[in-house]
Amino acid sequence: MKIKPWGTEQILEQNKFYVVKRLVMQKGRSCSLQYHEKKKETIYILSGMLEIEIRGGKKIYNVNDFITIYPKEIHRMKAVSMSIYLEVSTNYLEDVVRLEDEYGRI
Repeated sequence: MKIKPWGTEQILEQNKFYVVKRLVMQKGRSCSLQYHEKKKETIYILSGMLEIEIRGGKKIYNVNDFITIYPKEIHRMKAVSMSIYLEVSTNYLEDVVRLEDEYGRI
């Protein structure tokens, strides 16, 4: 399990086809405003409320909601409440281009 500034990230499965992660994001925290050159990911909410900024807008996602994020789509997740979600993606773990980051990781 990796400790992140916004919570934790745990890889549940990684193989040559896909990666499954379990992410816990603390209330009020957010990841970078970012995009991926190749990585395609689907986010599935297990608990809490997650605001996802994408495609020029923001939407609140609740338990059992999901969204697929395609390569080059600028996005950011923010926890409205403590949130647990799955990320299922193509196997490009280092493919992240950060545009904004409140934790100084650019």
